[in-house]
Amino acid sequence: MNVRVKLFAVLREGRFRERQMEFAAGSSLGDVLDVIGLTREEVSLPLINGRYSSMDDRLKDGDVLSLFPAVGGG
Repeated sequence: MNVRVKLFAVLREGRFRERQMEFAAGSSLGDVLDVIGLTREEVSLPLINGRYSSMDDRLKDGDVLSLFPAVGGG
């Protein structure tokens, strides 16, 4: 299945901004992180098609996965 993966802020460093990627049917959000080389702790806001998702949620062909780190500031 094809999934568009978008990385934001520091998650892009040494990786990519946006990429169309192929994954096995039934892959979870956590499986995608493993392929990209991100830990679950690095991703604070995972969205599938604009909706908050958990690491166990399964992706479908054509989904858009957006990954955000924790945002700090003050």
